[in-house]
Amino acid sequence: MGKILSRIGLVALVITVFALLTPVDQHANAAGQGQAALSAAVKIDNFSFGPAAVTVPVGTTVRWTNQDDIPHTVVSTDGVFKSKALDTDDKFSFVFNKPGTYSYFCSIHPKMTGQIIVQ
Repeated sequence: MGKILSRIGLVALVITVFALLTPVDQHANAAGQGQAALSAAVKIDNFSFGPAAVTVPVGTTVRWTNQDDIPHTVVSTDGVFKSKALDTDDKFSFVFNKPGTYSYFCSIHPKMTGQIIVQ
C-alpha cells in the first residue's frame, strides 16, 4: 500500500511540474468568450520604457506598469493615447486596433521614449 501511495505522489508531482513549466498561450481565450486576447507588457523603471520598442499584431492590448519610485506618464506623440500620472505599481493599457508606428514619451521626463509597432 505504501508503494502505491508513493507512486501516486510521484505522478502527481510530475504532473504539477509539467503544468508549471508549460508556457501560457498569449492567444488564450479571454474569459471563455471565444475571442483571442493578445497582450504585451512594457515596464517603466529607472527612467526608461522596457522594451523601448515592441512589435505587436493589430488588436493587441499593451499594458505599461510603472515600477519606478517616481511618477511617469505614457503619451503618444500623435495624441492617440495619454495616461494620467502613474505612481509606483500603477498601470495604463491601450488597445492598438490600427496598424502603424506609435511613438510615445513620458511628459514628465521627455527624454524617456518608446515605440509600439502594430502590424
